Amino acid sequence: MNDTTPTLDTPPGSTDPDQLMGMAIAAAQRVRVTARPNPWVGAVVLSEDGIVIADGATEPVGGRHAEVVALEAAGERARGGTLVVTLEPCSHHGRTPPCVDAVIAAGVARVLIGVEDPDPRVSGQGVRRLREAGVEVTTGVASDTVAEQLAAYLHQRRTGRPMVIAKMAATLDGRTAAPDGTSNWISGEEARREVHQMRAESDVVLVGAGTVRADDPRLTVRDADGPDPLRVVLGAAPEGAKVHPCLQWTDTPEALLDQLGSEGHLQLLVEGGAETISTLLERDLVDCLVVYLAPSIHGGSSGHHLVGGVGATTISELRRGRFLSVRQVGEDIRVEFDPRMGSNGEER
Repeated sequence: MNDTTPTLDTPPGSTDPDQLMGMAIAAAQRVRVTARPNPWVGAVVLSEDGIVIADGATEPVGGRHAEVVALEAAGERARGGTLVVTLEPCSHHGRTPPCVDAVIAAGVARVLIGVEDPDPRVSGQGVRRLREAGVEVTTGVASDTVAEQLAAYLHQRRTGRPMVIAKMAATLDGRTAAPDGTSNWISGEEARREVHQMRAESDVVLVGAGTVRADDPRLTVRDADGPDPLRVVLGAAPEGAKVHPCLQWTDTPEALLDQLGSEGHLQLLVEGGAETISTLLERDLVDCLVVYLAPSIHGGSSGHHLVGGVGATTISELRRGRFLSVRQVGEDIRVEFDPRMGSNGEER
């Protein structure tokens, strides 16, 4: 995959390739929740004279893929034109016929692709078939942005495991709960809505049995549109806990990720507690940490910490990573952190 955006002659009447891909990305975002377990893909079609005439996004499982939706909406106007798509068109028979067949049949002259598909059933074969049919193909258009949107899908296809996102909320001095265990509403309403959106976008949500006993969470989607994720508890959930029905897991976290990945789950959201997150970090199983810092200070040396475990005994043992983003959400600050990246930018 080309990680840089190529320089192209923009068709008359259209915007530049990055802007065109931005339209496809926007189309994909509309189906971020509904397309799973398929990737959430967006597509845009330009006529031969460079006018945007249609867009499309992947339908729910068993339905049409983004390319087919957009090309069918464009009809004959697509002939000689351009297809812009966030992910390499598939070249194999699955629940639907290969998308490359539809692209070739539509008679488009060229295809702009955001990222190539690491799925071994595709993995460059879609690009190859299009070029063999005489279609001009350019890959790597706005690839960084597309890869960020499709991060969970790309991760699962490359590793066989779902992408693991650990979410935490804390006071400015890093406390998640008071000594008596109370922790409700550390973060604000806007942050809580975002967490529900993260649940809606996740196939699985995971907590430790201690969190279930202490907080009795439901872990359902309430402040966002989308299905409830599969709920998993590390250990045994007490009878009558609100998290039921759930999968109670007593094997290793690695075995859990392997099973979930084999079932096609793309994203797992970890919502606590500190010991569970510590265990996953120690095993290098967390792909991204999302921390909501509230404008409050707990003070003192008591209270529950963000991450449990033994911790570093000397400064050289610190787990160093890389900040991915920092932004304000209502009154809180949202920090995304990659725990696997060292200060030199190389993955450990």
